[in-house]
Amino acid sequence: MTGQAAFAEKKGEWNLDKNENQRMKTTLVLNPKGGAGKTTIATNLASCFAAADVPTTLMDYDPQGSSRNWLRLRPPHAPSIYCANGAPERRDRLRSFDSYVPRETRRLIIDAPAGASGIALQEMLDRAHFILVPVVPSVIDLHATANFLRDLVAYSRLRSGSVQLAVVANKVRRSMPAYRPLESFLQSSNLTLLARLLDSDVFLRAAESGVGIFEMDENLSLSERKQFMPIVEWVEGRRSPQAPLTDGMVYSLPRSRSA
Repeated sequence: MTGQAAFAEKKGEWNLDKNENQRMKTTLVLNPKGGAGKTTIATNLASCFAAADVPTTLMDYDPQGSSRNWLRLRPPHAPSIYCANGAPERRDRLRSFDSYVPRETRRLIIDAPAGASGIALQEMLDRAHFILVPVVPSVIDLHATANFLRDLVAYSRLRSGSVQLAVVANKVRRSMPAYRPLESFLQSSNLTLLARLLDSDVFLRAAESGVGIFEMDENLSLSERKQFMPIVEWVEGRRSPQAPLTDGMVYSLPRSRSA
C-alpha cells in the first residue's frame, strides 16, 4: 500500500479539524542553535496536516531556505502546502508579498532560523499559539537551549499561558535513548518531554524526496510515525499539557512571581 493510500485510511481515525470557520493555529519550531532539527519537525508536521486535507502553510524565516527547498522538491501528486517566505527582505524580493499567508490556511507552521533575535524573533513569537523546541541530546546543545529558555520565559504571552511550549528530544541515538545530561536539564528546568525522535534515515529520505513520513509507505515509516504522533496530537489539542504521556509530557510555562 502506498503512503498516500495508507494515510487516507487514517484520516477518519485522526479526525483533524479542518472547519473553515476555525481560527488558524500557528506552531513555531524554534531553537537558537543550528542542527537541532527544526526543519525536520516543521516539514513533517506541515505534510501531516496537508495529507489530512487541512489547508496548511509552511513559513520559512531562515535565509538558507531549507523548508522552501523541501517544498520545491515535493512531487506533483503530493498534497498542496502553501509557501510563505519570512526571511529578511532583499533588493530583489518584496518580503510583504512573499510572506503572505492565504486566508484559507488553518495550520501555519513556522520554521525559525538559528540565532533568531530582535524584531524577527518577536514577530514569530507574536504569531505563535504553540512553540516546539527541539533539543539534541548533547552537552553543547543543552547548554545553548537552557540559556535560550531562560530568556524566553520572560515573554509575556508565555507567562500568561496564552502560548504553550513543548520540548522534543531530536536525533536521539538508538544506543542511548535515555541521556542523563538531558534528563538533568529537564529536571532542573521543571520540564518533561513531549516526544523523542530517533536519529533515523527515514527522516533523511523523506527530506530528500520532498515528502513527510506520513506520506511514505507505512511499512517504511511506521516507527517514525508513532514517535511523531504526540506532536500532532498536542497541536490538535488531543493531549492535555498536564496529562502524563507515554514518551513524556508537555510543559506550559508557569506565571512568574512578578506576573
